[in-house]
Amino acid sequence: MITAVMRTVILYLLIIVGIRLMGKRQIGQLEPSELVLSLLIADLAAVPMQDFGIPLIMGMIPILTLLCLSTILSVLTVKSIRFRALLCSRPSIVVQDGEILIREMVKNRFTVDELMEELRVAGITDLSSVKYAVLETTGRISVVPKAEDRPVTLRDMDLPAKDTGMPVIVISDGRVLSENLILRNLSMQWLREELLKRGVTDVRRVFLMTVNETGGIYFVEKEGKG
Repeated sequence: MITAVMRTVILYLLIIVGIRLMGKRQIGQLEPSELVLSLLIADLAAVPMQDFGIPLIMGMIPILTLLCLSTILSVLTVKSIRFRALLCSRPSIVVQDGEILIREMVKNRFTVDELMEELRVAGITDLSSVKYAVLETTGRISVVPKAEDRPVTLRDMDLPAKDTGMPVIVISDGRVLSENLILRNLSMQWLREELLKRGVTDVRRVFLMTVNETGGIYFVEKEGKG
């Protein structure tokens, strides 16, 4: 029993390390080579987990080999544009100036239903408002609206803009994150005063509180606590 647990933990940790080496991607954002690697590693790890007759090292060697191969391929894709295009393919323009490029759709075996779904996800319901729709190597669609259909910005209206910067979490589910308070040059006294302004005396009642670079606060109190 202990042997089974130990083998499983070792292989699990090895796979986690391998996935971390691939970078922070969701499954839908994996390149074809990365998806194949993930599937193979999962399959290779399952065998030594179930069959105790196979030495653990024999299950680890193929996984480590695949991870080394993936690292080599990653370096090659960075160094060589041709190799990157061969391994990962190239993005394809499937909509241009509001018109669907049927040849590109057929070439990539991409259906109209899939295209319309991706456009809806991007907030586009009218094809005629699309300047370019690009099918990326991950299978997702990047949409560039026509100039007249793009959202109006403060720059377009010649209005001043104030950058509030990146907010940091100072309270998460009732716990104070002291390092983030220090990052914003804030004190516990400041925090207590801000909570009192919101009628809160117990930090455990706070679900989330963030502070941006200009001092702007986002505050959410736990439900049913006050």
